[in-house]
Amino acid sequence: MHLARYPRRFIAHLPTPFERMDRLTKELNGPEIWIKRDDCTGLSTGGNKTRKLEFLMAEAELQGANMVITQGATQSNHARQTAAFSAKLGMDCHILLEDRTGSNNANYNNNGNVLLDHLHGATTEKRPGGLDMNAEMEAVAEKFRADGKNVYTIPGGGSNPTGALGYVNCAFELLAQANDQGLKLDHIVHATGSAGTQAGLIVGLKAMNAQIPLLGIGVRAPKAKQEENVYNLACATAEKLGCAGVVQREDVVANTDYVGEGYGIPTESGIAAIQTFAELESILLDPVYSAKGAAGFIDLIRKGRFKKGERVVFLHTGGSAALFGYDAAFDHKACWV
Repeated sequence: MHLARYPRRFIAHLPTPFERMDRLTKELNGPEIWIKRDDCTGLSTGGNKTRKLEFLMAEAELQGANMVITQGATQSNHARQTAAFSAKLGMDCHILLEDRTGSNNANYNNNGNVLLDHLHGATTEKRPGGLDMNAEMEAVAEKFRADGKNVYTIPGGGSNPTGALGYVNCAFELLAQANDQGLKLDHIVHATGSAGTQAGLIVGLKAMNAQIPLLGIGVRAPKAKQEENVYNLACATAEKLGCAGVVQREDVVANTDYVGEGYGIPTESGIAAIQTFAELESILLDPVYSAKGAAGFIDLIRKGRFKKGERVVFLHTGGSAALFGYDAAFDHKACWV
């Protein structure tokens, strides 16, 4: 599989680090835990969307776009990375932000990723929760086109077959790192939301016959819907790459037990996971994606899902900038003496 056939803008800091988490391994007394640091992709505090945007923004340039429009939740990591990538390429960027939580907290609505969106020069507008956001985005794009802009639209999370190529490439990269160190990997776990990360990974792993089970810890949709979304996107991505049929329905597995009250609403176990990773490994998670993924990962280890003698990788999808929009979720008083 030759990804150089597809246009790509090489901006991410790759390969991202692949490290053993010694203290977390000792704390949980289970499998040997490794982490793939896609929080270190280098663009505006990093994150998994940068891999996708390398392919998406190259496609935008190829089509002669001078403006990019995308959409996401208020504290969208994807929106922030799209704004940053656009700034790097000198394109205008406009973002539709969906209110999925109903929060009136000033930091949530103006700090964190929102602040960075604006610092990178993007313009934003809000939408209430529950709308068809891709349809909303296309309607706004038509208005800009009527004003003479050549607009390229990117779906939420950058999750289409073009964006998923970034995580096909990540699967190649991760397996190469493991091979170079003589490490046999038994499982890969990550947070899954808009489906592009999981779809790309499963296509890459299956195309290489890696024989490493992949588990997505869901952050939004119910299990059946999440798995359906991932499978459909994986099939479309495999077809784009010329390896249709490489992914079977049983290859796509999501656990959605750790979503809590809903997307973007912090959970007690997610906040505990943030504190655990920060205190034991000096690694920052975000409350929306990586913390819920890590909460599920930790809980499943404690329940014996992953066992001693196994080597398990947690793929960190990034997003620490969102922490500054969620300060109200943390007990600051407990840290003062």
